[in-house]
Amino acid sequence: MRRFLGKVLLGVTLMTPLATVPLRADDHDKVKVKLKRYYDRDTKDWHEWNEREDRAYHRYLEEKREQRRDWERLNQKEQQAYWRWRHNHHDDDDRH
Repeated sequence: MRRFLGKVLLGVTLMTPLATVPLRADDHDKVKVKLKRYYDRDTKDWHEWNEREDRAYHRYLEEKREQRRDWERLNQKEQQAYWRWRHNHHDDDDRH
């Protein structure tokens, strides 16, 4: 009986790290988010599109009283108009 319990205990000890590895891998995959970057030709700088930028974009649409549209569907002229507005409103980032 002692041998059997020793083997079970050893097996459980060896299997414990293997049981937790998939959980860590799944959590890590959830954290991975591919952020997009956009180039502003007027100011020659890059903007990372994240939650903060998305909030600013929605404020822009509200201020301009424009219908909500996906950023990627805007034409180049409309995107440049947003970047001009954004550079003048960068201090309002944490308002909401």
